[in-house]
Amino acid sequence: MARHADGRWRCGWCGLDPLYVRYHDTEWGVPSHDDRHLFEMLCLEGAQAGLSWITILRKRESYRRAFDGFDARAIARYTPARIERLLEDPGIVRNRLKVQSVVLNARAFLELSGGGGLAELVWRFAPQGKRRRRRYLREIPASTPQSDALAKELARRGFKFVGTTIVYSFMQAVGVVDDHLQRCWVARDRIE
Repeated sequence: MARHADGRWRCGWCGLDPLYVRYHDTEWGVPSHDDRHLFEMLCLEGAQAGLSWITILRKRESYRRAFDGFDARAIARYTPARIERLLEDPGIVRNRLKVQSVVLNARAFLELSGGGGLAELVWRFAPQGKRRRRRYLREIPASTPQSDALAKELARRGFKFVGTTIVYSFMQAVGVVDDHLQRCWVARDRIE
């Protein structure tokens, strides 16, 4: 936990970077049922693999520009030539497998649309019942049985870069789980 200049306690992972603090305060852990937002976050979490989240957060607008605002229909039509151009874009992580995964994920996402969408699938794996809010960052797991199961289901459906740790981070980011710590002002503002 860290107390910031504004007097608020925040989860220690967000540090002092204003972009990170704003993300923590306004987006992280807020329940999302919007398929497009979920698709964007799943792709960004995959891009983050092996890197820090602040790196991806700083590149988020470049990702939105490069990947047509995460319009899955447009991305699913990307050609090999378009992928090669993306690999030259310094605004994104230029890892071939990660770039290709966004295209493959767009195609898998579109397949899901006929069956209820990404939100319907993701929220099936939300933990049930009331959970104890943790006091310390070290108490938060890297994965859970729910993230294991969701990762397996996403992979079965053709999604890439969806290992259990990535999927748990995704679940935290989009509010499927709320891992704000006990003293965090965001947690205290929420009705438990």
